[in-house]
Amino acid sequence: MAKLIIGLGNPGAKYSRNRHNVGHMFVDATQKSKLKSQNLNQKFKIIKTDVFMNDSGTFVKWAMGNGQWAINDLYIAHDDLDLPLGQYKIQFGVGPKVHNGVASVEDELGTKDFWRIRIGVDSRQPESRKAGKQFVLEDFTSEELETLKGVFDAIAKDRSFPH
Repeated sequence: MAKLIIGLGNPGAKYSRNRHNVGHMFVDATQKSKLKSQNLNQKFKIIKTDVFMNDSGTFVKWAMGNGQWAINDLYIAHDDLDLPLGQYKIQFGVGPKVHNGVASVEDELGTKDFWRIRIGVDSRQPESRKAGKQFVLEDFTSEELETLKGVFDAIAKDRSFPH
């Protein structure tokens, strides 16, 4: 069965380089990558939300249609402050301690039982640690964006990622 991969983020150019938009960035990178050229798009559909992060659940519920996608075929790509920049985890039913976008998805679907592509974004220094809510709305640096390219490539090659 085909998989549905949805990247979370905020709409608009203003947010495009924000840490909170790493789910959108992942979708963009994956669509441009060699995966698409290998015609794997028949095995999964990959899209970005078009709503603000805290309303992600309404978009995901809409995207799943009326039973068109099984809940265990759903993958949500999102930023994760519980993981350092450069790391990721693909896990079923396990997510960050606090993430309003993921919580919205869980609330709308009535379950936590879906896949998460947790992409680490935490690069804060302990001595100058900003609040998470502020930090995720700041843009990645050029160096951090380069790190993410490697992370996106690693995710696409991971055995847990739909192929």
